[in-house]
Order: sequence, then C-alpha cells, then structure tokens
Amino acid sequence: MPATAIVGINWGDEGKGRMVDLFASEYDVVVRYQGGNNAGHTVVNRFGKFALNLIPSGIFSAGVRNVLGNGVVIDLEHLCGEVGRIREAGIPITPENFFISQRAIICLPYHRDQDVFEEERLKGAKYGSTRRGIAPVYGDKYLKKGIQMGELLQDDDYLRARLSFILEWKNLFIQNTYGKPPYTVDEMLGWLRTYGDPFKEYIHDVRCMLTRAQRAGENILFEAQLGALRDIDYGIYPYTTSSSPLAAYAPIGSGAPSIRLDDVIGIVKAYSTCVGEGPFVVETFGEEADRLREAGEEYGATTGRPRRVGPFDAVASRYGVQVQGATRLALTKLDVLSCLETIPVCIAYEIGGGTTRDFPFAPLLTGARPVLQRMPGWGTDVSGVRRWEDLPGEAQRYVEFAQDEMECRIDFVSVGPDRDAIIRR
Repeated sequence: MPATAIVGINWGDEGKGRMVDLFASEYDVVVRYQGGNNAGHTVVNRFGKFALNLIPSGIFSAGVRNVLGNGVVIDLEHLCGEVGRIREAGIPITPENFFISQRAIICLPYHRDQDVFEEERLKGAKYGSTRRGIAPVYGDKYLKKGIQMGELLQDDDYLRARLSFILEWKNLFIQNTYGKPPYTVDEMLGWLRTYGDPFKEYIHDVRCMLTRAQRAGENILFEAQLGALRDIDYGIYPYTTSSSPLAAYAPIGSGAPSIRLDDVIGIVKAYSTCVGEGPFVVETFGEEADRLREAGEEYGATTGRPRRVGPFDAVASRYGVQVQGATRLALTKLDVLSCLETIPVCIAYEIGGGTTRDFPFAPLLTGARPVLQRMPGWGTDVSGVRRWEDLPGEAQRYVEFAQDEMECRIDFVSVGPDRDAIIRR
C-alpha cells in the first residue's frame, strides 16, 4: 500500500494543491493532516478555479475519500461556506466522499476574535497572522480547553456544560487582557448547532477508517498545508504556523499514527515567495519584484495579500528537503521565469562576515544577505511544453541546477496552473 505525503519545501504557497489534484485519482484516500483555513490551495481543473482552505484537494476526483484528520482545526462556519461553493460548481460532497475526524478541534468565533485582538495589541511587532484564529485554537488544544468535532454528537446539556467550563476561563482572559466583552454560552452553543449540525453524519473515528484502508492495501495520500519553513519546531520561529506541516507528522495528524510513509513528494517553486512577517533573506523589491509578482499572480489564495518575492533560495530549499525527508521533488511555476532575460539564484548566505550554505537558526536570518549568481533565461513561453526533451536547454539546466543544489531528484516540472500542465521526467 503506497502511503505518500505531498509537502511544502519552503514558506508555503508552493503549489501543493495543484499537485494533489493531479495525483489524487491514483489514490483511494486523501487526508489533510494539519492546519486550518488560514492558507489556501489553488486548484485549476476542468471544473474551474478553486481556492481550497479546508477541503482536501482530492475532492475533484471521483471515487476518492477525502478526510480532515485530527491534526486539523476546523472553523465550522467557514467549512459550511466552502462546501457550499464547491457544490455550486457541481462537485458532490457527501458522507461517501468526505469524512471528518471526531478528534479534530473546532475553531470557535472567540478564537478568531482573539487572533485579531492580539495582532492589534502587538501593532508593529505583529506576526502577520491571517486572523483566522489558528494560534489561539491550537493554544487551547494544548491547554486542554478545546472542543472536538465528536462532541457535536452529544446533547445540548453536555455541550452547555463544556462551554460553561471553557468560557469561565476564556472570558477572564478576553476581558482582562483585551478589555473586550465576554462571550455567552447561548451564543456559542447556537453557533455550534447552526454550523456544526450539518456535519454530524460526516464525523467518524478516522483511525478505524484509515487502518482498514491500510490493511486492505489501499493507497493513501497525505496533504500538507504551508511549508517546512513555517513549521512550529523547524521553521522561522516565531513567524511560523501553529502546527507541523512536516511529512513526519502526517500519520499522527491524519488519525492513524501506525502508517509508515513510502514516499514524500516535496513541492518547491522555481523562485521564492513568502506571505506574512518574518525574515526572508532573498526578498526582492521594486520593479523587478513587481514584474515577478505579476507574472506569477503572487497574491495569497486565502488573504489576497501580495506575496513577498525573490529568487530561488538554494539554502532554504535544501534545508526544507532535509527536514521534510523528501524522496523526490516537483518544481512548480517554471513558466513564470520565461519573462526574465537572466535569472538570479541564491547559492549561499553571508552572515557575520562569513559565508554559509547551511540554513541558520532563525534569529541569525535577520542579518543574513544572499549570495547571488545569475543564470541565462530561455526567453520563450514554455507553458505548452509537456516533454522534458522539448524544454529549451537553458530551462533544462536551470532545473538540473536546482536539483543539484537541493540534493534531491526533481521528477515533475509544472509549467502552468492547469492540472495537465506538467512535465514528468
């Protein structure tokens, strides 16, 4: 039974959704194993263009079972809207193709509000949160004051008691730290019933489901959100997400920790992008940045924020490959670089008077400067190319350069957002 993880090598926004959409039909189950609705996976296929925040990107492949694992945090109100938009496009979402772990934690309205309150309190020192409540809800999970999806199957008396216990504590924090009015049990219970009841028949013991699939020899694909450099342990802390997008966490966050991965496909862009705050050594500004941003349509799928852009970062990418344990890679958006006569690449960092090819401890990144070299561009549109041998020689050499720098084979080269705009080497 192949168990494969598709993960991000850099800061996120590498193109994981389009790769999951491409491969999903080869698998029986697709599982989102961490994160919430704070990042989007853009998918373009015969049904249209979609920005998925919670629904796994396998939802467009008939016969595939899509799972939200216990490592995901779920804003029920957002999920209702996302399901509605996908159904409007003619894509079925039913209890036969969509499953939610009973152990997944619910992101409530007070988590979203707390995220906003904290970013406003931090002012110029803010972390660049998407203000979707992700850090507060993960914090509550580990404080053991979260509500799990399976608890929606209990009666109102049970939920009222749980909410009363949690809000007694939460309101102390909200009122005394931010000076905001308290939340009531009635309004939170009403929100849970309004947005949670429609998903009651989708809630399952996902561990049993995935274990049965494994024993039956079915293929399982794990879908990560964000990238290695946003990992809570190995990323550019504290400018990270609040969960682990590493492949090693996939079985744990999926609901079946006994599963062992056979393959880890790392997704990396042909250049660098970053949304949010924090160090970004290769960041480019001015006309050159604007040109690259417009060519690549680099705006956040969830927030719409302009992404910070820069050249391919071999230092950060090699580190991402290592912490992800990638067995092979997919290089995305090679077509975007067709607009450049020469292409800068970062091969090392200058820090404290020395040069390093190793990704440093996060606080040292602030003083780092990129060591750049330039490679020749190919000056022609490659978006219609589907065979490796049909790529211009300069484009082939660019891919091979990135492969050598990352010390991991690039098996797939994406030359456009559409599902079939792919070169398989």
